[in-house]
Amino acid sequence: MTVSPAAALRRLRALGRGARTRAGRTVGGEQSLRAVLLLALVVSLDGADKGTLAVNAVSLEQAFGVGHTAIGLLASIASLTSAAFTLPIGVLTDRVVRVRLLGASILLWAVVTLLSGAATSYGWLVAARALLGAVTATSGPTVASLVGDYFPMADRARLYGYILVGEFVGTGVGIAVTSAVSAVLSWRYAVAWPAIPAAVLAWFAWRAREPARGGQNLPQRDLAAPGRDQGEAAGGAEPGAPHRPPGGGRTPAGSTALRRDTDPADLPWLRVVGYVLRIRTILIMIVASTLGYFFLAGVRTFAVLFATQQYGVTRGVAGILTLLVGAGGVVGLVVGGRTADRLLAGGRTNARVIVPVISLFCASLVLAPGLVIPAPGIAVPLLILGTGLLAATNPPLDAARLDVVPPPLWGRAESVRTAARTLGEFGAPLLFGYASSHVFTTHGLRWTFLVSVLALLAASLLGTLALRTYPGDVAAAAAATAPAR
Repeated sequence: MTVSPAAALRRLRALGRGARTRAGRTVGGEQSLRAVLLLALVVSLDGADKGTLAVNAVSLEQAFGVGHTAIGLLASIASLTSAAFTLPIGVLTDRVVRVRLLGASILLWAVVTLLSGAATSYGWLVAARALLGAVTATSGPTVASLVGDYFPMADRARLYGYILVGEFVGTGVGIAVTSAVSAVLSWRYAVAWPAIPAAVLAWFAWRAREPARGGQNLPQRDLAAPGRDQGEAAGGAEPGAPHRPPGGGRTPAGSTALRRDTDPADLPWLRVVGYVLRIRTILIMIVASTLGYFFLAGVRTFAVLFATQQYGVTRGVAGILTLLVGAGGVVGLVVGGRTADRLLAGGRTNARVIVPVISLFCASLVLAPGLVIPAPGIAVPLLILGTGLLAATNPPLDAARLDVVPPPLWGRAESVRTAARTLGEFGAPLLFGYASSHVFTTHGLRWTFLVSVLALLAASLLGTLALRTYPGDVAAAAAATAPAR
């Protein structure tokens, strides 16, 4: 039976509408779907950039006559400048229209990406990477603040998981497209191609809807999931009633709190820094996430190079294996966020801490043998599982950080957290490159990766301390927000 082009087009449109409707129901409505897609695409830019650097590592070494340490510096310098610019970006996030801030930053990101592809020397490339870190500093505090205002507290971990999928998808697309481009063109095109989708995304971000500030949610009818009424969608409260935070509404003795007549939005910047760093849960999360991102930053930079050396495959095959491992991370993000929110709804007030602690511990046990075993048929499934467990920690942790900070401080608080974490992790690619070249004489990347797994185990043990501090800090944040309301 022959199908006309017009009929085929109508069928495709119907399938597209059906897929959009199902996706909207999954995340809580059409407006929620638009917000998730926008923020997921924003974080995907960072993943795409890291994917291009990983694939082009060998080409860059050959083009500029440098080694592993110099490639690590390219990743580290971007993290360093990002940490420096994150703090003023946090102030802007709490003061200006956030979607416009995102749109302008993404456009600058596209321009700097083109400058990277035009580099004629290693110094030029280092300078371009430093500028890239400055313009990408917007995503951390701005995305976190928008998540808090787009989505209700009870669903944030689950929806954060969908958003963070963008980083893994961006990394996968970056590796796949860069591998294809580098196979037929020079490394310059393989570095610069992300500027095109970035320019398109900048336009959509600029025109996106800016949500009301202060923890305001989308309309209850839009957030209601299938089979749930409006009260259930808000966490069991009556329609229009504020969500009761886990841990209750009282501020326990010893918790970080503001004076009852203080509006958090009016705090000076230095006082915000002091306030955030005195929140015990935030301080624990900063150190724990720094250890986790230290491992991830080093591994991600040298993933393709590691696969070529460990398994004796071409860069194309190594890119495919890296994509398979990244698929485990996508599953982990979704499962981690959904699990934490379900446990929270079931009365486990520490769910957003319990899930990361268990996931980090199990990830360290699974990744260690996966990094050592030279047979890809055995190692790759272990790496997929370990990556999934590692990724499962992020949605609950990101949601928990919003829970323990008053909404008017979300942008500045996230900038403090991001800057501190970035300063702790920026040296990871550099140290990985140095250790693999100078400390371990044989199988350098294998043993460097294996030793770094200890950072994940340490992060898990440290995270147990937050099991006691989290409920009280949530209550303190709710009390601090009351004067502003």
